[in-house]
Amino acid sequence: MDSRGNDFQSLVFDFMPRYSLDRWLHPRSNEQTDKLSLSQLLNIAIDVADALDYLHNSSCPTVIHCDLKPSNILLGCDWTAYVADFGIAKLIDESMDQSNLNIGTESTIGIRGTIGYVAPGGQASVAGDAYSFGVTLLEMFTGKAPNDGMFIDGLTLQLLAAEGLPEKISEIIEPELLHDEVYDNGSGILSSLASVGVGISCLKDNPSNRMNMKDAAAELHRIKEYLQKSLRI
Repeated sequence: MDSRGNDFQSLVFDFMPRYSLDRWLHPRSNEQTDKLSLSQLLNIAIDVADALDYLHNSSCPTVIHCDLKPSNILLGCDWTAYVADFGIAKLIDESMDQSNLNIGTESTIGIRGTIGYVAPGGQASVAGDAYSFGVTLLEMFTGKAPNDGMFIDGLTLQLLAAEGLPEKISEIIEPELLHDEVYDNGSGILSSLASVGVGISCLKDNPSNRMNMKDAAAELHRIKEYLQKSLRI
């Protein structure tokens, strides 16, 4: 019973021994953590994309997460990534009008999401989730959070990534990634370039022009297959 005499209800999750993605992208000053490899980053990105694709296209009711960011992506002991924290998620029942899923629904609580990750307008929509995924994907490969102190005077994470494609990709990628052995034969650069491209495609100003999560997941799977094939050669 809770303090009001009602049945106590709770959500019970499996323990995530590797904590959140945020802890690996931005370690605390007193933490000693290795940087994630390109293969690990790709696998995590694919897990998250598959999860959002399921929520948007296979779940009944449709679920709009509304607050995707690295701290809400948990990692299991085998590095499987899980999307967590559905505290402000939006459920779209079949009886409701789903024609506006991409445009969004008005929120009664103001901006729905976290500044830096939430799409312009802050409305709950599948395109809004895609936008948040795009920001997260760029953060994974650049090592820069959208609220990093370097982003001033109109410079954003999106602009930094877009201006770096394709000629300056090695300048915007997380420096530690460039020491990954897969970069020796060029496959790492191409895989990073393609992954950052997926992120940018999710960040279009017009929601209807953003890459949806089904296509984003499919493209990331193709990038992983290319990387695996190149490593076997």
